[in-house]
Amino acid sequence: MNDVILTTHNLTIGYKTSRKNVRCIASDISVSLLAGELVCLLGPNGAGKSTLLRSLAGMQAPISGEVRLLNENIYHSQPQDLAKRLSLVLTEKVDVGMLSAYTLVTLGRYPYTDWWGNLTPQDEAIVHWAIKSVGAVHLAQRQVSELSDGERQKIMIARALAQSPIVMLLDEPTAFLDLPRRVEIMQLLRQLARETNQAILLSTHDLDLTLRLADKVWLLSTNGILHVGAPEDLVLSGAFADTFASEGVEFDVASGEFHLHTSHKGEINVRGEGIAIVWTIRALQRVGFKVNQIQNSLPISVEVVSNSKQVLWKITKNKTVYTYDSLYELIKFLNYL
Repeated sequence: MNDVILTTHNLTIGYKTSRKNVRCIASDISVSLLAGELVCLLGPNGAGKSTLLRSLAGMQAPISGEVRLLNENIYHSQPQDLAKRLSLVLTEKVDVGMLSAYTLVTLGRYPYTDWWGNLTPQDEAIVHWAIKSVGAVHLAQRQVSELSDGERQKIMIARALAQSPIVMLLDEPTAFLDLPRRVEIMQLLRQLARETNQAILLSTHDLDLTLRLADKVWLLSTNGILHVGAPEDLVLSGAFADTFASEGVEFDVASGEFHLHTSHKGEINVRGEGIAIVWTIRALQRVGFKVNQIQNSLPISVEVVSNSKQVLWKITKNKTVYTYDSLYELIKFLNYL
């Protein structure tokens, strides 16, 4: 069985800047979305992620090339037929008035209803399933205007699920959420891809969660090149570091994190055990020290002394010992050296 759901062929995306002028953002895009995969679309601001999503959804015609959904050109599809196969969740908050969460989810069945919008028992069952699938049963009877950003996003995903699509596109679904809610939504989308066998593509700026959860990454650079592969493949190839390279920040291949450039303050010995030593090293590196855990004759050393009741930091400089009970005070002292 062919698991390919959506494909692009020599796709060139962009938009008109005037009647005669067109700005090309990216060209020669030939990629595919597979059933059951969570794909994350990454790239710097202005790279064209939203333009690519709109082109894939049939909302914005490409400059050239084509997008095929189950081998049919989406730009030749009837809107109602396309809505039965593809659902879209946008970043913008839509004003839904006094609708309840349940009523909003039922709108996902609109492509299947009759002229009057009547729901069949099967439609109702799908709506209940969609709400349950995103863990929002307790939200169903509340007004959408009363929901938090995270709760509202769950309902919007449930509405998209209620369309019974084979591919779901989401434009920065975690943009307005705090860290716990971002993790929750990303894990939910990964679970839905597995359970429903949909292809799910979402744009995001959350690099860390992408590295942890995505099956595949589409990495769009500002020069219009789309890198495709497993997250780890794009790290090893240098695509991550090259795409996000900018003054004052760099991607650390060893840790999978971005680091700010800081002025180098010298090298320092550190010794100790447990979780306190881990965060001590992070604190020292944050302010510009190179940490050495192999003891040598460096002029400054820090010893982390911890027990079940407290943590102390002992600094030795020129045989003089200073003791502090917080990393804040430790850093403050070192900054004056």
